[in-house]
This record gives sequence, C-alpha cells and structure tokens, in this order.
Amino acid sequence: MCGRYASIKAPADLADEFRAVDATDGAATADYNVAPTKQIVTVVERHPRDVDGTPDPDRTERTLRMVRWGLVPSWAKDPKAGARMINARSESVATKPAFRRALNARRCLIPADGWFEWQRGPEHKQPYYTHYSDGSSLAMAGLWEFWKPKDDPDGQYPDGLVTATVLTTEAVGPLAQVHDRMPLVLPASAWDAWLDPDAHADSDAVAALLRPPSEQLVANLELRPVSPLVNSVRNNGPELLDPLQPEDVREPLQLDLLAGPNPK
Repeated sequence: MCGRYASIKAPADLADEFRAVDATDGAATADYNVAPTKQIVTVVERHPRDVDGTPDPDRTERTLRMVRWGLVPSWAKDPKAGARMINARSESVATKPAFRRALNARRCLIPADGWFEWQRGPEHKQPYYTHYSDGSSLAMAGLWEFWKPKDDPDGQYPDGLVTATVLTTEAVGPLAQVHDRMPLVLPASAWDAWLDPDAHADSDAVAALLRPPSEQLVANLELRPVSPLVNSVRNNGPELLDPLQPEDVREPLQLDLLAGPNPK
C-alpha cells in the first residue's frame, strides 16, 4: 500500500516537470510527511469549458490542482468514507464500484519525491524511503472524484469536495522485501496516455498501464532506511529523509537498491 509520501518540490518546478499549468493558487507547500486526508498536488488533464460549462473537444489543458487524499465516491452519503479509500488496487480498480467511474474518466498523476513503506518484523516496523536516484519526481497513478452532498444545511461544502486515491500494484524485485505492495509508478512515456481525457478504461492504452512497473524503472530507484520519526504525522521536516545509521537499522535488508547509486 501507499500511506505516506514526501512532496517537496515547488509548484513551479512541478509544473515545468509535468508540462502543466500551476492552478494550486499558492496552496501547495513542501510536505515531508504527506498523510491521508491532507490536501495534495495532482496533475489532471481536461477539456476546457466555456462559461456555460460546455467542454471544448478540440483542446486540452494539463494543470496542477489541490485535492484531498482519500477518494469519496460521488454516491457516498458521508465524506468520511474517503479515509478508507486512500489506495485502489490496480488489479481490481476497473470493477470496484467506488473506483470504476473515476478510472473511466478522471485519472490523474500524483507527484511525489518519494514514498515511505514499513518492513514489518516480529517486534518492529522499520520505515524505508524510496525515490528516484536522479531526484526526478515519481508520478504515481491516481484517480480523482467530485462529491457533493444532496443536502448541506450548514454550508460545509458549497463547492463540493474533490478527492483522490493512489493506485497500488505488486511490488517489483527487491522492493518486495519491504512490502508486497507499492504505488503504481508510471514512467514519463506513459503520462500522456494515462491523462488522456478521451481514453476510456477499456482502451488498450489505459489497460496496459495497470501493470507493475518494469524492472528497468525499479532499477532507477534508491531505497534507504529512515528514522521512525516518520511514524508520527506531527513530524514533518527534512530529517525524515535522512538515512538511518547502519547500527540503528532493525534487521537490515540485502538490496541492490539500498543506500546510494545503483551499480551500472
């Protein structure tokens, strides 16, 4: 699963990297410990609409937008349902009622500098941080949804609520030693196909992306043990990404991805 990640880059840098327009209105800030229900940066691509709400089928706009992490289906009675839907399994997302509509029409990318996962031992949980060795942003496949209550007497949701979920898949190669699941990370060559607002879930282009990342992509990742400070959402600073000293690691892993550039 993916329950925590780091999102540090400034919106201007993300907009350049993902070839998008920044529409976060200054809401995006560096976050070293992104947790469920927080506001997160997403990359979406839509047909622009005129003043009457009619989309222009001949144009698309790719933008950075803020949404809440934890997808709330459009038919949910209560937005609290989103806390249980921070992840969607790529193997079954096309058939699950909570996600299938979003997969068909509301796919997004969720940029991350890296994600945290916990190796569980008999008496411990050791956090690890995984990121691209060259500092590029990870593009986690995501879905977004719009929710608005039928009745809102207190005016809590005048503009509705936009939420998102991170797709997960089977862990590839050495990453499986930490956890059997990982975010569905998409290479840059797949971004256009995933974001295409005219490609439906049953298209070959979309279906082909609902698979574990290639071994080549995983070979470009680095994995390092980090401090258990990340266990608490109250901790949020660059020290969460610092490598843990070898003597402090519980049951160290033997990984090619561990601590430093990968061998050529």
